[in-house]
Amino acid sequence: MGSHRRRASSGSVIGAGTAGTAVGVLSVTAAALGALPAAAAPAAPAAPHGDARAEVDRLYQEAEKATESYDRADERADALRREVHDRQDRIARRQLRVNSLRDALGSVAGAQYRSGGLDPAVALLLSGDPADYLDKAAVLDRIGAHQAEQLHDLRQSLRALSQERAEAGRALAELARSRTAVASHKRTVERKLARARLLLNSLPPADRAAYDRAARLGRDDLPSGPDGGPAASGRAAAAVAAARSALGRPYVWGANGPSGFDCSGLMQWSYAQAGVHLPRTSQEQRFAGRRIPLSQARPGDLVVYRSDAGHVAMYMGHGRVIHAPYPGAPVRYDPVDMMPVASVTRV
Repeated sequence: MGSHRRRASSGSVIGAGTAGTAVGVLSVTAAALGALPAAAAPAAPAAPHGDARAEVDRLYQEAEKATESYDRADERADALRREVHDRQDRIARRQLRVNSLRDALGSVAGAQYRSGGLDPAVALLLSGDPADYLDKAAVLDRIGAHQAEQLHDLRQSLRALSQERAEAGRALAELARSRTAVASHKRTVERKLARARLLLNSLPPADRAAYDRAARLGRDDLPSGPDGGPAASGRAAAAVAAARSALGRPYVWGANGPSGFDCSGLMQWSYAQAGVHLPRTSQEQRFAGRRIPLSQARPGDLVVYRSDAGHVAMYMGHGRVIHAPYPGAPVRYDPVDMMPVASVTRV
């Protein structure tokens, strides 16, 4: 969600935008995002109706930034969970290898102990058959070399097991930090959205109804025909078809379909239907292909908005995009210039 402005039929400017994202560290704190105190959401202050609508737009934009951090932290947590699982599998396999080597070496040591600790070479020297001695000596050399190799393997396996356990411990600690970051960003988003709802509820019924109508409808003066021009590629055409199939589905922060979406989640899901994996956040998605001028945009290109790359939409031709705007507004068409365009990316 990101803040943007859209002209209602009366000519007044109202609206807000949706969630995108960015490459960055997980340590972005709720305070840096302008989070409110951890207590319950405060009551909406008394304010002129126009100021209340502007405050709702601002809160939606701040919630969008927190949502980007939530998406980024959640994606990192998923990757860490997979890493921890893989490392635990490798640890189990390495432990089996260590146990097997220890058993083999223990069997040799036990046999030597049961023989009274007599050096096998001495025992062979006592043999009355020189030919038999030479045959057994050759076998002994092979056994000794094999045992030495097993000892080397055991040492190597123990070192690898120790290193794998240390790396698994690191991944587990980072996973715990990532989960904490996910929870923090989630609380921030929920507080921002709760405050926005309070402000909306403070509007007189007529103003609230006008705002709701604006939120639920895209521009009704956009071309109603098919998407303009050919898609940039076959996979872009498939992504366009997927995005169109999502029209009317609700905005859900942190969601990437199929029943609900935030802005970058819609782009990721649409291209996934075309067999293309996009990064999770809008800031990452703007680097997922080749940059082109807006004047050369074709259906399927990603349009990224604002200097912080906080919102993303899919160009559909005829000067319009499909996007997931913000809470309360379903996936819809809007003008490509609904907010300042930062870049256009061809996937």
